[in-house]
Amino acid sequence: ITVLIMFLVAASNFFGAVFSNLGTPQMLTELLLSFDMSSWAMLFFILALIFVLGWPLEWVPIVLIIVPILLPVVETLDFGLNQADLLIWFAILVAVNLQTAWLSPPVALSAYFLKGVVPEWDLKDIYLGMMQFMVIQLIGLLLIIYFPQIALWLPNYW
Repeated sequence: ITVLIMFLVAASNFFGAVFSNLGTPQMLTELLLSFDMSSWAMLFFILALIFVLGWPLEWVPIVLIIVPILLPVVETLDFGLNQADLLIWFAILVAVNLQTAWLSPPVALSAYFLKGVVPEWDLKDIYLGMMQFMVIQLIGLLLIIYFPQIALWLPNYW
């Protein structure tokens, strides 16, 4: 597992370097910023993109490849937060969003891990059991989106 993680980090760094040298992050940033969307609409678009990518991909490639491409766009959005709070808030949104994607069908990688641990359980029952947690995750994500101070209270407390 450690070798796999290190391989992913190395591959992500290599991919990121090639991506950067080709100017792709700037092109994607300019493309996203060219959309005539409000800050809230852009945030929901970015979170939806991360959510969909969270189905088939693990969090490591998303955090190491996709998030650095999206950060310049996020930094231009106006939610009435200072730069540090905006980045902390976005990082927490990404983490909760990826956890929710990991629980949600159609892929729900965590369901297959649980099925491997307890093979006698039916996959349908695992999905039904996970739905209540997914609903709680979505409510939590919406609360953090609309009330950023929920996520920022502890970091700002210190």
